[in-house]
Amino acid sequence: MTTPKTRRRLLRRWIHRMPGMISCEELETFILDYLDDDLPAPKKRVFERHLKMCQECRDYLAAYCTSLALAKQAVAIDDGIDNTDIPEDLVTAIIEARNTK
Repeated sequence: MTTPKTRRRLLRRWIHRMPGMISCEELETFILDYLDDDLPAPKKRVFERHLKMCQECRDYLAAYCTSLALAKQAVAIDDGIDNTDIPEDLVTAIIEARNTK
């Protein structure tokens, strides 16, 4: 008898081998382009298909979006700057720099 965790792992492995799918690691590389709506239509469909099948990546994307929003708020509060003027790639770089410490 297999455990639910083992079944999820096997299902995830099977899903990622399907044609037109990406792995969780590959999904991470497309997140910024996806959020900026810069992914070509075929890649966007693959990205969204993966999200529909992978709860962990949906949770990761939600946490990622929350982190970006909090970073924008923190910068706006610290500097009195309207956060709509802050380039997205700058916010991402700041978050990544903080995560490596």
